[in-house]
Order: sequence, then structure tokens, then C-alpha cells
Amino acid sequence: MNRLLKMQVACLLIGAATVLGSGNAAAQGPRPGNSDVTAVPKVTGPIPVSSDSFPFLAADRNLQPTDLKKYGYVEEEFIVTGTANVYDWAADGALMVKTPGVPYGARVLVRRPADPGRFSGDVIVEPLNAVRRFDWPWIWGYSHESFLQHGDAWVGITMPASSAGLKQFNPGRYAAVSFPNPAPTACAPAGNAPVSAYEDGLRWDAISQVGALLKSNVPSRPLAGLRVAALYMTAGQSPDPMTYINAIHSHANLANGKPVYDGYLVKQPGNAARINQCAPTLVAGDPRQAIKEINVPVIAVVAQGEVAGSAPWRRADSDELGNRFRLYEIAGGSHIEWASYKGFPVLQDQAAAGIMPAGTADWPFAAKCDPDIPLDVVPIMTYAFDAAFANLQQWVRKGTPPPRAARLELKDAGTPQASVVTDQAGNGIGGVRTPYVDVPVATYFATSTGPGNCREMGHKVDFDAARIRTLHGSDKDYAAKVAQSVDRLVKERWLTEADGRKIKQGLAARGGAND
Repeated sequence: MNRLLKMQVACLLIGAATVLGSGNAAAQGPRPGNSDVTAVPKVTGPIPVSSDSFPFLAADRNLQPTDLKKYGYVEEEFIVTGTANVYDWAADGALMVKTPGVPYGARVLVRRPADPGRFSGDVIVEPLNAVRRFDWPWIWGYSHESFLQHGDAWVGITMPASSAGLKQFNPGRYAAVSFPNPAPTACAPAGNAPVSAYEDGLRWDAISQVGALLKSNVPSRPLAGLRVAALYMTAGQSPDPMTYINAIHSHANLANGKPVYDGYLVKQPGNAARINQCAPTLVAGDPRQAIKEINVPVIAVVAQGEVAGSAPWRRADSDELGNRFRLYEIAGGSHIEWASYKGFPVLQDQAAAGIMPAGTADWPFAAKCDPDIPLDVVPIMTYAFDAAFANLQQWVRKGTPPPRAARLELKDAGTPQASVVTDQAGNGIGGVRTPYVDVPVATYFATSTGPGNCREMGHKVDFDAARIRTLHGSDKDYAAKVAQSVDRLVKERWLTEADGRKIKQGLAARGGAND
């Protein structure tokens, strides 16, 4: 160990923070020539499955179950163990080790093609949403059909806030899952609250190390036998990817100098997550909140219902090598819809994890909206994510820049009254288009009224037959307009070919606009 690093570690042990050029060098020791090399953790698995011991969030135990065998896929579960640092993040963006080398154990859920010949080489890595204190695969819910059809692998990583739920669900199966809090006392932001049993800040190195493991040559690694070409990180809410991109990405590299993650898809850019449980929340205008320019492509996807709130994070598209970026604002899309919950664990498993289920399988919320609405099933956001992933994969693998989209038009931007400008059909003007808003038979409202999450939920109001005839003529005329819209959007890469076929097939099955 060189003299400078010895001095740094000594300072850390007496509680002083040391500025790093590395995501985990303090925990792993110096690495000749590259202190930013991410450690490869240990792995156990696949964990055996039986009738009384199975993965939490198994694909056949989701609110909308997925028969992976039908697609030629298998599901496997692993426990990954290693050591992680807890970081501080300075106002100038410098990353500092607060506590080095804390042991952790993370659960990793893998869905992959059984036949290596079907594997696309692309791996979607989703740090699982923990807002409900259990694992929630938000992006899987939107785009799993596209992943499965394309031959992609999907990897979900349990985050610290969900670890207690796993252990309650099956104490034996998840005994090694742990993100222990190394702090002996409560931190200032928590006031007099009890000391947390877990440390959220351990997740950053865990995410990096899982990625390094997936790209490693460890014989027992997840995806062993498959040739991994690229890893893409995504998540159902933006705070984790925002912090990872801005604070961690540049320090998470492989031994060959390449980044662990090759691209990012960010849903609804917004406030970055706290770097550790004791860190203060970043205030508006803090430069750490802006999406940083990094050395891999980033695509941000924002639903119409999220645009006003995400407007401060708007930035220009770019093809520059160190700043490849696209922002896609989706006309007619809402923050919450049925697709968000397709991957939700069944209510029985939520309860077994110690979480009282909210609502029902059809309405997983504590309160109804007013007026009552169903969860929106129009797949506007699913098609947007499918196309965004396809464009990201081509950008990373082939160097093909994605198309650029106009922003949705806003009035009163930058004020609490900010809203999206709408057309005569009541749908947003500008942004990424779909046949739903270009050949409309309904108004797609991005928000709803009522308690709780209602303001984040979309709903639609169908036009009556007379209005549809006025807008589009006969059913045959309407079908021709939809087909023309689909063909154009596929050609321009705003729809995948598979999703374009689904839209046309759905139209044929209905028989027309009025059915």
C-alpha cells in the first residue's frame, strides 16, 4: 500500500472523509494502474427452488404472471456478497469515503434465455424500487414482453430498504441478505428517529459490483455461458439512477478501463437520491441534480404527466462522444398506469413480507380516485420504453444515434401553474408521438383527481361515435390513418416493429374505431 493511501485509510478510521478517485478502492486496497477498478463480489447460486422455498417476486407470482417457459426463458436467484463503501458527495461533485469496507449481501433475480443462442447480448439491470418496502420491478412491468422477444436478459437487484421484507418472507432463503448500518448513532437529518438497521448508501457499490460480476469470467456467475455484450441500468423512479450517473458512474470501471455500465435509461429525471442515509437532501438548483455528461449514452423518458415537474432537468440532446444524451417526452403518457404494476408481487407475498397490502390486485392503492377510474391500460408508455431501449441498444452496440424529438409544449413553465399545451382533442402538443394521440379516439389525461396517488394516474375519455366519424370518417378510413401513422413511427424508430404489429393487430381485432 502506498504512503498516501495509508494516510487516507488512517484518516478514515478516525472519522475523517478522504476524497476518492475510486468507487471502492479504500475497501479493496490499491490496484496497480487503476484505482477505479470495481471489485468482483462472491456469488452463491442459483438457489434451489421448491414448493415451500421460492424467490420473492417470482415471475409466476406477479399481479400479471409471466410464463417464462413460453418464451424459452428461465428464472434464477443468486446471493451476492462483498464489501461496500458508504460515501459522502461534496458540493463540487467529489466523491468521498465516509465508511470503508462494510460487508453486504444482496439478492439478485435473473431472467434469461435458456438457450444461449437466443441471447441478444444485452442485459437490463434494474435496481428494484423499494418505495413499498418490497421489491417492485417497475420497468420489467412496462417492457418485459419486448425484452423476452428480443432475447435480452433482465437482472433485478434488491435494495437495502427491501431487505427486511425479504428476510421476513423467507428467513432461511435470505439469511445472507444484509446492508448493515455501520453508524453507531442516529444522524442529524433523522432527528430523534431510531437508528436505521440498514444503510442505503451501501447500494451504490453493490450495484457496481453486481455489474462487474455479470461481465466477469467467474464460473458460477449469473449468466454464465452467455456472452454479455452490454449492460444497461434503468429503474422505475429516477433518484437512484440520477445519483449513480452523477456520483458513481465515473468511478465504476472494469480492469480493462471500460465502464461497468454501458448505457442508462432514466425514467422521469428528477431529484437525485441521498448518497447515504445521513446526507442532506439536495436542494433545487444544486449542480449535482443536473444529469451529468458521462462517457456512455443516456436516454431520459418522461411521461406527459411528469413533464411539468421534470422541466428543470431538461437539457439539450447531444451526439458528442462524452455527452451522448436524448430526452423523450411522451405525449399522452402518465406517471402511473397498469403496466407499472404488472410485475408487482401478489398480495399474498406482500403480506408474507410483512407489508399490509394496499387495495386489491386490480387497484393496488389504499384509496379510490374521485371520480372512480380504472388503472389506464393504454400502452403508451410501454411502447415508448420499448422504442427507447431499442434505440439505446443500437447507440451502444452499433454507434447509431437515436432520433431526436421535440419537447412537449409548456405554458407557464417554471411556475406552479405549469401545464402541457393541448390540441383540439385535448392531447399534448409536441413530444414523442403515438397513433393514440396522432389519430385520436379519446383524450388521454395524464393526471386524475382524488387522494393519494391519483394525481399521478392517467385515464382516458373516449370520443363518441359522431365525433370519431367527424375526425376520421369511416372505420376503413380510420384504419388507414392508423396504419399510416404506425408505418411512419416505425420507420422513424419511435415504435419497434413488434409494437407496430401489435397496434395493427389490435385494430383488426376490434374491427374499427367504434368498437
